[in-house]
Order: sequence, then structure tokens, then C-alpha cells
Amino acid sequence: MPVPTLETKQLILRAFTLADAKRVQHLAGAFVVADTTGHMPHPYKDGMAEEWLGGLDSEFEHGEGATFAITLRATGELIGAIGLTIQSHNKRAEMGYWLGVPYWNHGYASEAARAILQFAFEQLNLNRVYASHFPRNPASGRVMQKIGMKYEGTLRQHFVRWTDPEDLVYYGILKSEWRRTTNL
Repeated sequence: MPVPTLETKQLILRAFTLADAKRVQHLAGAFVVADTTGHMPHPYKDGMAEEWLGGLDSEFEHGEGATFAITLRATGELIGAIGLTIQSHNKRAEMGYWLGVPYWNHGYASEAARAILQFAFEQLNLNRVYASHFPRNPASGRVMQKIGMKYEGTLRQHFVRWTDPEDLVYYGILKSEWRRTTNL
């Protein structure tokens, strides 16, 4: 079963293909994008995108992850990625996302994240979705707040990014909370 396609007002979230590799390398290769994520490499060398993309179908097939290309509905242009790292035995997933710099501050991350919550709760039947951000990236925290996630705490110096320990700010939402906010 392939990754489904999710549609929103401005976006189409679809499965990645190997044809997306150059665009991924270009967008994710910006230091400011890598610097705001926990696992994005920098520099983003030739072949890294193909390697990452090559493992996505297997993650989905094994129920371990669901990663979507974020594309503009109007043009089909790839602008970023959003996904879930799934722990099905605990009925939960961690959400992560990134956008290319030209697409920041347009509401695209919030719109994509809302679609992912709906997918997580309705299609995957998860009970909880959580996400984290570095305190120096408050825009990511605002995305989490906009989609109804609640602040759950800060883990101090929990993650080493580059060479420095950094705090991680955690947000989460339960299926029951999501239902109340979407009137389902």
C-alpha cells in the first residue's frame, strides 16, 4: 500500500519519488533549514537525498513512518516535507516537518500539519501525536500551537545539535482533544 495523497486548500501532500531528490537537496541544503531540525545533514551532499528517499516506502510499509512531500496545489512545486515516526504499539507518533526558506511564513506548515493530524487520527487510528522544537526556533512552536497541540514541557540540554547541547520544547495532542477542536 503506497503513501496516500492528502489534499488541503493550498497544498497536496504526496509520496516522494526519486525524481524529487535534486529539489530536496536544494531546499534542505540551506544551512538555516538544517539548523532548525534535529536530523537534517549539512552540507547536504550529492546522494544523500536519494538515500533518504529510498527508505521512505519501506518505513511506511512496515508501519514505522509516513513521510509526505509538501507541494503547492496550484503549481505542483515541492516546498518541503512532513511526516510521522510511528510507534503503533503505543498508538502514538512524533511529527516532524521542514520547509524551504522561500516558503516560510505563508501558513504552509500549519496547513500541512493539520492534514497530518487528521491522517494520524482517522487513518492510522493513533491516540497521540507529539512534536518538539528548539527554543531558538519559536516559529515551529507557533505551528504546533496553531494546530491545537499543548505545551508539555522542556527537556533541558536533551539534544546535541552540531556540537552544543540544546533544550527541546515538547507539544502534544490527543485524539480526543483533536476531535473537540475539529468538531468530529
